Amino acid sequence: MTRIETTFEGIYADNFSYVYNMFYMKLLHRETAEDLTSQTFLNAYSHFNEFNSSRASARTWLCTIARNLMIDYFRRNAIRPDTPTETLPELPVEDEYSVLKDPINQEVRFILSHIREEERELIAMRYGMDLSPAEISKILGISSKAVTERIRRLLEKSRKIEKDRNLADIL
Repeated sequence: MTRIETTFEGIYADNFSYVYNMFYMKLLHRETAEDLTSQTFLNAYSHFNEFNSSRASARTWLCTIARNLMIDYFRRNAIRPDTPTETLPELPVEDEYSVLKDPINQEVRFILSHIREEERELIAMRYGMDLSPAEISKILGISSKAVTERIRRLLEKSRKIEKDRNLADIL
């Protein structure tokens, strides 16, 4: 195995779950998340000679590739990021191995299905890929402070969604 292959293998092992989580948190569909994750790493491997670790971490670089693939996916499938989630069909629980059968993960899925696409993207980058606000700011082209504030507001919104759901269950 060459040095490049060994290095890329390490990047793959360290970041596969982060990239997958980013796609899954945005799409809430396992097969599509798997396909886009594979495509992300194929693209990264074919352009690995262009990666510059002094400009960005491997995770930030992969997130940028993944984000571009997500944009292409939405264009190809005519899904608009601002499409209200109420108009989208309910996705079935995928199989007996689905992590979203866990009640906590079902709650996360419920919240993700009730926020806008760009909000899911932010959640996916922060908590799915574990990127810092500074890394997210580079990808989105906004200040780190703006990222932190958006995440804070989004967490408040998520708490409200959860509270409203729990209240509806009681009534």
